[in-house]
Amino acid sequence: MTFSGAGAERQAGKAREMKRKTKVWMGVLGGVALVGAAGTVMALRGNDGSSEHRTVEVRRDSLVQKALAVGNIEPDVEIAVKSQISGVVRKLFIDEGAFVKSGEPLLEVAPNPTPIELADSKRQVELREIELTNLRKDLDRKRELRAREFITQEELERAERDYEQSVVQVQMAKERVALMEKGSVRIGSRNIEGVIRSPIDGFVLEALVEQGDPVVPLSNFQEGTVLITMAEMSDLIFRGTVDEIDVGKLSEGMPASIKIGALPDARVEGEVYAISLKARTDDNATVFPIEIALTDVEGVTLRAGYSANADIIIDRRQDVLVIPERLVRFEDDVARVTVLLPDGSTVDREIRTGLSDAIHVEVVEGLEEGEKIVEAPPREIS
Repeated sequence: MTFSGAGAERQAGKAREMKRKTKVWMGVLGGVALVGAAGTVMALRGNDGSSEHRTVEVRRDSLVQKALAVGNIEPDVEIAVKSQISGVVRKLFIDEGAFVKSGEPLLEVAPNPTPIELADSKRQVELREIELTNLRKDLDRKRELRAREFITQEELERAERDYEQSVVQVQMAKERVALMEKGSVRIGSRNIEGVIRSPIDGFVLEALVEQGDPVVPLSNFQEGTVLITMAEMSDLIFRGTVDEIDVGKLSEGMPASIKIGALPDARVEGEVYAISLKARTDDNATVFPIEIALTDVEGVTLRAGYSANADIIIDRRQDVLVIPERLVRFEDDVARVTVLLPDGSTVDREIRTGLSDAIHVEVVEGLEEGEKIVEAPPREIS
């Protein structure tokens, strides 16, 4: 296909115009690419031209390794006051929280026998007295027979023994009736009465009965009703539990700092003095009971039942190199960190770690004070 002279000239002009536009667009694209590259370089460099990294400086500090115990402030010895006679509570002489001395009355238990029980006890007295009368007559006859040597000495002694036992049984039956009717009786040199007295000098923690409540006596066959709980509040301890992960690090005598939930500004010092040999399960977790003696409570008024946490000091390090534990990577049981060098480059370095408080870790070898450890950028959440 051929063109005339004028047509050929028009085609040549169009070709030149398209070539010019193509060069312009290539120039624009090249400028955009250059600006993008420059932006990327600036993003990776600081104002001084060095690479920009998030770093943490190696510094000197103190470390304390702790184990957490959760529990309560409780009396070391808590006494449960019970009654030796059955009945109902007639009167309370004290209020909860009161301080009482040993021997002071706490409450009175009034016997409350049924009519049948009281009648039966009186009949038992009558029967025992009849038996005693018969044994007395029998003893008199055997003494006469023994004087005539009609019976042996052993038979006479047996009669005397039976009579003496009957005397005791009559006395016991009378004492039972007196206790039912009056609420008190004296047996030998001991008074048995319905007034329950304090066994110690201490505070009344809790009164577990009220006037009119029934009372089951303490005996060899039953535990009896707990009437009042008491304690010497001057001898308080921390009772709590520690996780099984930490119990192997603990030993008796370790110091502890106790924080009282109800007294946020108070700090109480203590010392571990008992660690249980047997674990227990608490909320599906295996824990071990421990006890901490309170050694310094000056200026703090403690109450039985306060909830508390105890930080047990396992170990301390003073003036050691530390870094955040999150910066340490473990590869094949070897601890490593990424160190930023002065020229802006980075290098992986093997280190040896020591004590950890779960936030910071001691660096024993591999780093110097002032060196900068590169922190990995935060992960983006997609």
